[in-house]
Amino acid sequence: MSGRIEARFGELRAAGRGGLVAFVTAGDPDLATSEAILARLPEAGADVIELGIAFTDPMADGPAIQEANQRALRAGITLEKTLAMVARFRERDDRTPIVLMGYVNPVLSFGIEAFVDRAAAVGVDGLILVDLPPEEDAELRLPARAAGLDLIRLATPTTDAARLPRVLDGASGFLYYVSVAGITGTKSALAGDVAAALGRLRAATELPLAVGFGIRTPRQAAAVAARADAAVVGSAIVATIREGLDADGRPRPGMVDAVADFVQDLGRAVRRARRE
Repeated sequence: MSGRIEARFGELRAAGRGGLVAFVTAGDPDLATSEAILARLPEAGADVIELGIAFTDPMADGPAIQEANQRALRAGITLEKTLAMVARFRERDDRTPIVLMGYVNPVLSFGIEAFVDRAAAVGVDGLILVDLPPEEDAELRLPARAAGLDLIRLATPTTDAARLPRVLDGASGFLYYVSVAGITGTKSALAGDVAAALGRLRAATELPLAVGFGIRTPRQAAAVAARADAAVVGSAIVATIREGLDADGRPRPGMVDAVADFVQDLGRAVRRARRE
């Protein structure tokens, strides 16, 4: 691990609590509103931010995030504009880790070397590319590591003992445990299943463990943060954005506040999780 991600998980360990990883799609519902939401996330309680790279075919995502991708693309978001968002965020906040999450096609279109150089320069800390398997990620992982970027790997309920060492080989930053099989935002894992999975993963790696997919409420986030190093919430935050739009897809007054309030509720629950 390196830089902000390592520092943030070190702070969480020292405080004896789990963290909140908040996901939003860059450019949703438009660039200005998306930047306003992004700026509010740290103060609201996000310990790490996952910033989604909008893509035309987000196959691992459920309806809420698929729609967010479509809104962002209609509003004109690009990977270059996403990186520029991070650069502007860093003018205000140099401590909160930002992980870009998405699919490999936009990165390939941008050019791997150009993307890695630009991402590192603007203050990105890590990358999650859900359709890039470990067997094929060296072309990106090696230059990313050289530039100080973590390439964060995913484990799932179907990652067995034979597969897990390959997933962990070269992983950095943290391990993202996808707690349910399927797309984002559609169902939630049972607490006992998550606890058993975390025990198995902790026996195999010292990387921090973040658990996501299907966490929709502060109570669910707290239950995960009581056991994991962080709870990841995405679809529920994106759904709050969608609920704040009018019939024409424009943000209603107070929508940014509503998103920040929801993240604040999540953050408070996560901070209390190990004290209750």
